[in-house]
Amino acid sequence: MNRRIIYLHGFASGPGSKKAQYFARQFAGEGTRIEIPDLAEGNFEGLTLTGQLGVIERAAGGRRISLIGSSLGGYLAALYAARHANVERIVLPAPGFGFAQRWPQSLGGEKLRRWEREGTMPFYHYGEGKEMSLRYDLIRDGTQYEAYPTVTQPCLIFHGVNDAVVPAEWSREFAQGKANVELHLEESDHELLNILEPMWLRVREFLR
Repeated sequence: MNRRIIYLHGFASGPGSKKAQYFARQFAGEGTRIEIPDLAEGNFEGLTLTGQLGVIERAAGGRRISLIGSSLGGYLAALYAARHANVERIVLPAPGFGFAQRWPQSLGGEKLRRWEREGTMPFYHYGEGKEMSLRYDLIRDGTQYEAYPTVTQPCLIFHGVNDAVVPAEWSREFAQGKANVELHLEESDHELLNILEPMWLRVREFLR
């Protein structure tokens, strides 16, 4: 496997995430080291989509790459691929399409307005194991990006039909009518941890 691969973790996560480390181990067994950048660069409070896209751009360095992106990382992978021809292929486990657009429904209008009014809100950060403040700039910045990026590269998606974080309908809508998109709807939830092995086997083949 000669491709250069960058793994993009999800929201309030980090390079140590279970899926990131699983894929790192599996690829290492194939003789391939995948890169897993910290998309927040140690500044979760100032997190924005634009900032994270900048992290990906610096990691890519203009070279040909494939991307694996989980949840928010999947949405970022799609956004980046839509804007950069050097991306060859993308793999999206439970991609968080429509990231900014889904917040009113997931958080609730009143809580979202309070976040905007107060400027910051605490969120549990799974990578750090504690609550951390996050600025409303994440949402303000995110609204400039399209819910469904126009991806032309070969794209492999896995989405759990029991996903309570990002409904599988978002991936179904994204994939509809696109010959370049291979969608697998699985009996799983947002984490997809119960299908890691079959997911890996298809990803390995897809990225050869």
